[in-house]
Amino acid sequence: MCWHCDNPGKSREDYLTEAVRPMIRKFGWMIQTVERGLGVPELAYTVGLTDVGLPELVVTGLVEQEAGSILNYYAQQAVRSKVPEPGEVLPATAGMPALEVVPLDAPTALLFTAVDLYGGDIRALQLVYEDESGKFPWDTQFRSGTVRQPVLGIRRRG
Repeated sequence: MCWHCDNPGKSREDYLTEAVRPMIRKFGWMIQTVERGLGVPELAYTVGLTDVGLPELVVTGLVEQEAGSILNYYAQQAVRSKVPEPGEVLPATAGMPALEVVPLDAPTALLFTAVDLYGGDIRALQLVYEDESGKFPWDTQFRSGTVRQPVLGIRRRG
């Protein structure tokens, strides 16, 4: 269940103070999910990378555990060594699919928890994943249209 559901009557500021900020202090970032229903997130994103001058990371259309695995792995990589660049293809690794990096056009329109903490000065990169056949959402054969993965920015590759 969500924090707000478990804490009726508490404010958005209570959420930031009691849940978000402590998680960021402890781990360096947290994962925020936005559900579209039935426990499947519409999107999941990091909150906290902005504190160290990095863009937040986003994935769409994955269940929470899968989204968290990808975001935590690449957030750790970004903090320790290298932020992925728009247009970069990250090879399949650690049981995760290959990913292509797409900058978000309007992160403030989607990443509300990050906006609540940092204001409108946030950047974000979407990690767009390939399907089981190695196809990305812009490929006509991507999952035969059975699973949705919205791409939230303009791809910088040809």
